[in-house]
Amino acid sequence: MRFLEVVELTTEEAEALRLRNIKDLEQIECAKMMKTSQSTFQRILSSAYKKITEALIKGKAIKIKTSVRQKARP
Repeated sequence: MRFLEVVELTTEEAEALRLRNIKDLEQIECAKMMKTSQSTFQRILSSAYKKITEALIKGKAIKIKTSVRQKARP
């Protein structure tokens, strides 16, 4: 695994995928839950789909990138 190229998803992209595909919510609901517009939610989701597709087709690893403020505190 460590020799694979990595595709990084943002936490926003991972959350968008979770809400839409696992929770099976409509985009309007997802956008409200993420406190963003529907068009912005669609852009986030499209970006996530593109990255996931690239990883699957090209055999790359997927990493969810967390920002410094989102990391758990000790």
